[in-house]
Amino acid sequence: MAYRLGDPTPKLYGRLTLNPIAHIDIIGFIALLLVHFGWAKPVPVNPLLFRRIKNRKLGMLLVALAGPVSNFISAFLFLIFLKILSTVYIPASIGLPLTIFFTWGAFINIAFGVFNLLPIPPLDGYRILEYFLPAETLFKIRKYEPYGMFILIAIIMLPPFTSILMNTINSISFLMAKIVGVNLF
Repeated sequence: MAYRLGDPTPKLYGRLTLNPIAHIDIIGFIALLLVHFGWAKPVPVNPLLFRRIKNRKLGMLLVALAGPVSNFISAFLFLIFLKILSTVYIPASIGLPLTIFFTWGAFINIAFGVFNLLPIPPLDGYRILEYFLPAETLFKIRKYEPYGMFILIAIIMLPPFTSILMNTINSISFLMAKIVGVNLF
């Protein structure tokens, strides 16, 4: 989205690619393997370079929305493929792995979308929240940005937060599956 708004920074950093290797943060990947929580390299964005939109704050909102929206669109596509798969005859040796792939593809994209909408820095939800906050409130909460990763770790590690997050992900998964007309799990 930043590139479409005129910012060449993501392209200059080699981040406009579907190649997952370009997005791997080695520490985040090792953490994913060890503690099942990881992260990718952030995509650099410079709103000062937006040329196709005058309102930079709106531009950052669009950039922040692009990630979660693409996750939810991807989830819908996986569910649509799952629906199509259920209407054609495919031998179980092929159909079962495809069913698992499409089901988990939908679920993981929904999980990423929901997680990214949390209003905690450095997630997209925080950037979305910034758009709607008055300047004086935004100034007050920016001092807490360095603690965002600690808050995220607490959310992932503490059962009450994990339960709320998983219930939200499951509810959205079943709602999207119902809209498409497929049964999950």
